[in-house]
Amino acid sequence: MSDLRELERELSGLRGALSALEVSVGSVFLGNAPLVEELLCALIGGGHVLLEGVPGVGKTTLVKALAASLDLSFARIQFTPDLMPADVLGTRILEEDEHGRRTFRFHRGPVFANVVLADEINRATPRTQSALLEAMAEEQVTVFGERLALDRPFFLVATENPIEMEGTYPLPEAQLDRFALQCIVKMPELPELVAVLAHTTARETPRPKPVIDRARVLRLIELARAIPASTDIVEFVGRLVLATHPSRAGAPDEIKRAVRHGASPRAGQSLLWTAKARALFKGRLHVTLEDVERLAPACLRHRLILGYEGQAAGIERDELVRAALARARG
Repeated sequence: MSDLRELERELSGLRGALSALEVSVGSVFLGNAPLVEELLCALIGGGHVLLEGVPGVGKTTLVKALAASLDLSFARIQFTPDLMPADVLGTRILEEDEHGRRTFRFHRGPVFANVVLADEINRATPRTQSALLEAMAEEQVTVFGERLALDRPFFLVATENPIEMEGTYPLPEAQLDRFALQCIVKMPELPELVAVLAHTTARETPRPKPVIDRARVLRLIELARAIPASTDIVEFVGRLVLATHPSRAGAPDEIKRAVRHGASPRAGQSLLWTAKARALFKGRLHVTLEDVERLAPACLRHRLILGYEGQAAGIERDELVRAALARARG
């Protein structure tokens, strides 16, 4: 009984820290609480995030506000066509000591930070983009034949501009699949836009202070993974993932017409992990159908590869996700 009470007190404190983190980020990134929630669910769920939005809507501001609110190391990588893998991972430097002996020392790149902002990731060449694949999937990198573990937690947020076409390299499907969530940063409505303009032009915007440390973040990730999901919830996620595959007999007609490839099993894993994080975020020790349905669009939209008919018709991927959700409900 004493252990249970101790766990309840710990959970209460951790939920308070999560609420403080949400408030801290929201004090800088105004008017889009659902997006902040998605970002925190990915952080606590142990996944990575792809932020998509036109220039100037606050993608970088959001990530910098999160990093400033965490007592973790932060690095920003500005992706450009001439960026090399060594600029991301690090390189060996030849050094000479006082006795004239020369040795190589590995200088770590920015990927070794806890929170990494990969700004405009689609402007880098595929060779440089691929430098992040191992880091995202296994929390390690291989440099000069040596495997180096990344510091935990490792949270990568990449941004991309959907309207910039020249000089860009679209992310391959294999890399898209490694992002737990794709979050869309939309143009704010008038009330939110007015609040942003008033907040950012009246005075210097204060920099958030860290409200949660590394140990608490790791503990939150550990507890989120331990939150149970019922057999019905897991089965629902399985039906949802299969409903995105056009080759399945039970797939919705919209999926069969518009989609060339559906979501992978990794999509189901990401959906369950982030749903568990949301449950913890909401103060529950079990996953509900609401958690799954809330995060399904962000988890699946970037994993649906459209066929020719879907691209020509300009079908929104979120519409296809809603069709898959309706079919999964039975």
